Amino acid sequence: MKNIKLVVIIQCAIAKRRCSGFYCMDCFYKRKGGFVDYPKEKNIQYMMFECGGCCGKEISSLLGHLSRKLKEDDEIKRDEVAIHLASCMVTDNHHYDRCPHIDYIKQIIDKQGYKNVVEGTLFAKISEKKRKSGEYNSYSRN
Repeated sequence: MKNIKLVVIIQCAIAKRRCSGFYCMDCFYKRKGGFVDYPKEKNIQYMMFECGGCCGKEISSLLGHLSRKLKEDDEIKRDEVAIHLASCMVTDNHHYDRCPHIDYIKQIIDKQGYKNVVEGTLFAKISEKKRKSGEYNSYSRN
């Protein structure tokens, strides 16, 4: 993750109704959870948006807009963008289980030309413990 200049976090629209995204942002700036591999001293830009609701099709429009703006600016290339699918989308947690549309969403991201996709942002200790005990489902992270 050394050549990354922009991190995009995509949050679940349903979870976003009751979550401000604070912990995802906090993990990014503190380089914890899904962001531990990013160097702290490097100035990496950060943005968040939501999937748009089930089935996540709005991601295509949002990434298309982002791609056009990156091309206009010509400072950040697609291979310098990392897209994090927020933990509310990719894990079983207190909101609900993993997004049933996650594979479709990944296909959209790939079709838009973004290859650096990471599953997860915040890995809460309590939720991780519940996954290990079998109370929550556990999924492998890429």
